[in-house]
Amino acid sequence: MAFGWIDEQAEQRRRAGLERVLRPRPADSPLLDLASNDYLGLARHPEVAEGAARAARTWGAGATGSRLVTGTTGLHTELERELAAFCGFEAALVLSSGYAANLAAVTALAPHGSLVVSDAGNHASLIDGCRLARGTTQVVAHADPDAVRKALRTHDGPAVAVSDTVFSVDGDAAPLAALAAACRERGAGLLVDDAHGLGVLGEGGRGAPHAAGLAGADDVVATVTLSKSLGGQGGAVLGPARVIAHLVNTARTFIFDTGLAPAAAGAALAALGLLGREPERAGRARAVAAELHARLTAAGLDAVRPDAAVVSVRAPSPQAAVGWAADCRAAGLSVGCFRPPSVPDGVSRLRLTARADLTERQVARAVRVIGQTRP
Repeated sequence: MAFGWIDEQAEQRRRAGLERVLRPRPADSPLLDLASNDYLGLARHPEVAEGAARAARTWGAGATGSRLVTGTTGLHTELERELAAFCGFEAALVLSSGYAANLAAVTALAPHGSLVVSDAGNHASLIDGCRLARGTTQVVAHADPDAVRKALRTHDGPAVAVSDTVFSVDGDAAPLAALAAACRERGAGLLVDDAHGLGVLGEGGRGAPHAAGLAGADDVVATVTLSKSLGGQGGAVLGPARVIAHLVNTARTFIFDTGLAPAAAGAALAALGLLGREPERAGRARAVAAELHARLTAAGLDAVRPDAAVVSVRAPSPQAAVGWAADCRAAGLSVGCFRPPSVPDGVSRLRLTARADLTERQVARAVRVIGQTRP
């Protein structure tokens, strides 16, 4: 029977505790949210919502076409200008998602004959970009500049090292300055995904490359998402103007995809403006993450020390993690549940995201629920 193999795979996932299901949430969910990526609490901020509504009223519901046809509006170019200025890069290119931005950057910067050196802990979007790239990919040990250096020594042509700045599973940060040094020894480029750094790390949330002194360098390219700290939707590539021009001409997820909806661009612009006026939100998100970690470890839980706003708590098995997350939800707390294949080390976890708008009481309540429901 056509697709009969799907049923067999579904049963295997069910037995292994790896089945995934969609769980629609209501607009006014009563759950305390430590599962979303709304690090700065901007997704429902009145200014951000009004920015989206105003853009939709002005430009309509959709971009109406690819960016190179009818999909570029004044909002898109303004957003690109503001993003580049805020993060310290020469230019920016907005795409429909962070995933599309990573596919665009990796494939466009890894032509035939090139080498891509990819961190073993990278996000799926970077991994997929490596798979689609025409260059050869070599996966190296996690957060290991020496491993990057050794890989680059095996290749004489164009090369680029690819890494998250903050890894989405455990929330640990990449050693960006050391990675850049390793790349510069061989004249290689550095491409980093700052999805979990923008809005949280760097001066006023300007991101991990800015904090490492790499923003604006002619050999560094960064991708960001607009769906985490900025509370909206979409993605962007930041870098030298000649790199951005190259993507406009070669990146398939830019050329052949419909442009970002005007409402999403308007929301991101409003969020950027708000963050510029309230830079303390970035530090608050980091402080909440540190408080979560301190309280969780004090309660005897195996929590990983966060470098940004992601805090993970290890579970004994996929089934235990699923049950733990369900028990938290029943107790009024929403947490992420990461299981294989989403975790590169095979260890299942609860994944908590700190938000700048969480109160001390909410943090204490979250830790109490997690401790009381531990498997």
